Amino acid sequence: MGLLDKKFIVLGVTGGIAAYRTCELARMLVKDGAGVQAVLTGAAAEMVGPVTFQALTGRPAEVGRGGNLAASGMAHIDLSQRADLIVIAPATANTLAKISWGMADNLLTTAVLSSTCPVILAPAMNTRMWNNPLTRENLERLQRLERMILVGPAVGSLACGEEGAGRMEEPGAIFEAVRTVLSVKDLKGRHVLVSAGPTREPLDPVRYLSNRSSGKMGYALVAAAVRRGAKVTLVSGPTGLEAPWGARVVPVETAAGMARAVLKHLAKCDVLLMAAAVADFELRKIARKKIKKSQAGLSISLKPTPDILLRVGQQKPKCLLVGFAAETGNPVPEAQRKLKAKKLDLVVANDVSLPDAGFDVDTNRVHLVDGKDNRELPLLSKEEVAERILDRVVRMLARKRG
Repeated sequence: MGLLDKKFIVLGVTGGIAAYRTCELARMLVKDGAGVQAVLTGAAAEMVGPVTFQALTGRPAEVGRGGNLAASGMAHIDLSQRADLIVIAPATANTLAKISWGMADNLLTTAVLSSTCPVILAPAMNTRMWNNPLTRENLERLQRLERMILVGPAVGSLACGEEGAGRMEEPGAIFEAVRTVLSVKDLKGRHVLVSAGPTREPLDPVRYLSNRSSGKMGYALVAAAVRRGAKVTLVSGPTGLEAPWGARVVPVETAAGMARAVLKHLAKCDVLLMAAAVADFELRKIARKKIKKSQAGLSISLKPTPDILLRVGQQKPKCLLVGFAAETGNPVPEAQRKLKAKKLDLVVANDVSLPDAGFDVDTNRVHLVDGKDNRELPLLSKEEVAERILDRVVRMLARKRG
């Protein structure tokens, strides 16, 4: 069961070359449990056949003025009443202009005009069309309506061969926007600060000390917090992950850099989720030139890196402090020690020696340890673990406020 279970989504597809990428978005929505009705404009049907969307969604796709739903003569009303959300991807300059002026000459635009649900627009067009003053005026008019939500466009290579703004946002980002719009907003008005990923401590201009953290757990927490309505700042070490949609990302390299970034944003946050795997040691002296393999009897001298959570705890901030303990073996005793020593509210602990709960995997098996309770969660996806952690955070915030 996904976050979109039992949600009904109208997926509008207009006549941009990016229409083929919407097939992947349809697949994601259905896999997450949503019922999806594809509605194509006539131009879109020339780009991607409606049979493709029928195969992906399990429902006949509607084209132009509609046909399969037209028996009642009120297809646009039926769609708009059923829809929890309308997504238009790609949204061409032409369709954006029609919607902004209240024009309705096909099933998609009439469904938008007769609906009251949120509408996600994922623009896709040539850069010059995107920058045209008329397009900007249309966008400003749309954005004055709270239910119109713009996702993208991205900057990159366009089908015309040019580079610039106008590329449809990645299907994954649009999918995350859908989940965000349709999620319960129990963290609305809260500022959540998350650290994620490894740090890299340089040895010389070429090499560094690091660890195997992928950042997946921290990034899952960011995505979940954004979905729940929080303003999210992510302080991230080097990862190969895409920047989460809807969050401000502060990239860092070293433990010292992460400490500075976390302490800088600490005063404004309501929750700190310190999920980063910060390197424990750094060099006392970094070599200015590459260390040669031929150097005999090589040794390096290390010193501890800054203990970020200890510094945070010493400041006695008003925010909720959540630490993470990645151990080999039973992680609970170390979690309990960290909880007390660093004045934390909650510690999320796991045994990284387990093949399904360590670094660089998509699942985790964690203990949630606070001053009164030690609860072990079953093996879950990191996304589900993030939701469980935030469930606990929301309850703790409510008690703190009460």
